[in-house]
Amino acid sequence: MIIDSHCHLNEEKLYVLRKSIIKEAQEKGVEKFIVIGYDYDSSILAVKIAEEFDCCYATVGIIPTEIDSILDKDVDEFFKLLNHPKVIAVGEIGLDYHWEKEDWQKERQKEWFIKQIDIANQYKKPIVIHSRESIQDTYDILKEHTPMYSGVVHCYSGSPEMVNDFIKLGLYIGLDGPVTFTNARSVKEVARIVPLDRLLVETDSPYLAPHPHRGEMNSPTFLPLVVEEIARCKGETYEKIADFTYSNTVKLFHV
Repeated sequence: MIIDSHCHLNEEKLYVLRKSIIKEAQEKGVEKFIVIGYDYDSSILAVKIAEEFDCCYATVGIIPTEIDSILDKDVDEFFKLLNHPKVIAVGEIGLDYHWEKEDWQKERQKEWFIKQIDIANQYKKPIVIHSRESIQDTYDILKEHTPMYSGVVHCYSGSPEMVNDFIKLGLYIGLDGPVTFTNARSVKEVARIVPLDRLLVETDSPYLAPHPHRGEMNSPTFLPLVVEEIARCKGETYEKIADFTYSNTVKLFHV
C-alpha cells in the first residue's frame, strides 16, 4: 500500500471525478490521499473533501503566488481550520521565483513563508514546502525559522548535494512524476541518495504526470509509476519503497 502525500483533488478537473479517481487509485494500492490547499478557496475545499472521504486528509495554506487570495480575508479565522481533526499540515507554503521576480515580490513571499512556519509551530503541525527556482532562499529561511514539527520539501527540485542539508533540518524529501522523466538525471540521483526513512511519494496531480503519461492530466492512479522508478533508481523492491514511504507519511502527518 502507498499514500499519495500531495495531490490536488480540490482542482476542478479532478474534483468532478474525485469518487471514481479515489476508487481506481485504491484498486491500484493507493490507500490514502493528502489533499493540499494552496490558497483560500482550495484550502476550504480540501477540508470538505477530507470530511467527505475517510481516506482523505487536508492541508491548509497559501502558496507564495496566491498571497492575494488571503489578504482581504480574516487570516486568524482561516488558520483556525488547523484545529479540524483531518487537517494535518500547513501548506503548501514557500517561495516561487518563476513568476514573481521583483525584489519586493520576493520579500513579500519570504514574509508569508515565515508567517506560516510560525503558525504551523503554534498549531503543532508539519509544513508542506513549495520551492521553485528559490532553493537556496528556501533553505536559508528554514534554517533560521525551524519548522518544529518537521515537514516535506514537496517536488524536490534542488541539487543532490543539498538533500542532506534539508534532512539535517529534520525534513523529508517528496518525489513525484519528474523522477520518471527520461532526461531527469538530477532527480534520479536524488532518488538514489535520499535515505529511505526520509522519502515521501506524491503525484502533485493534476500536474506533472509521470512517464509514459507525461503531458496528460495526472492522477493518484499513476503513483505506482513513481514508486517503481524510485525502486529502480535505488536498486530496491517496489514493496520496500512502498513500505518505507507509507510509514514515513504516517509518521510525519499522523494519518
